[in-house]
Amino acid sequence: MKKILLATHNENKLREYQEILAPLGYEVYGDKDFGISYDPEENGTTYAENAYIKAKALRKLVNMPVIADDSGIEIKALGEHFPGIHTSRYASSISSDYRVVGQHIIDLLKDASDRSAEYHCCICLLEEEDATPLYFEGVCRGHILEKIGGYHGFGYDPIFHYDEGNLDFGDCSEEEKNAISHRSRALQKLLHYLALRQGQ
Repeated sequence: MKKILLATHNENKLREYQEILAPLGYEVYGDKDFGISYDPEENGTTYAENAYIKAKALRKLVNMPVIADDSGIEIKALGEHFPGIHTSRYASSISSDYRVVGQHIIDLLKDASDRSAEYHCCICLLEEEDATPLYFEGVCRGHILEKIGGYHGFGYDPIFHYDEGNLDFGDCSEEEKNAISHRSRALQKLLHYLALRQGQ
């Protein structure tokens, strides 16, 4: 198995990466697996910049390839690219309970005629500390539900409906979400790159 380290404290995100990368022979670890403590300031202005900040900070501490991602949801009625790169910080300013956060957003959109929303994800792969970073991006388009949905997924999933597949993320199984999510779409591009590397 090839080892790769994911820059995240989020156990749900780590499990998602492990499930998607395992078939290609990758063993994905989280920073907690190595007892690593780091907390870089994510002061970038784009998903790519923040992903690179995290990847670079972690790659300095380990001797293996590192992947980091930055993701967020953008809700058109709340402003251009909002909350976007500030998605987690915006949620934490409301509550540590994402169902409370979801209800808050639903309340804000009560009179909105446009409930469209997009999940964005950018993955940064840093194979060596001084390597040129590689980026893989994915977008999942949908809209915000009028009431909170199921308990599957995490974060904003219980209020997000994926339009193309007619699926509520809060009701999706992990397998269904992993097939079409923004992170999955970015990961598929990463997988394609890694598969090509294996074939060289």
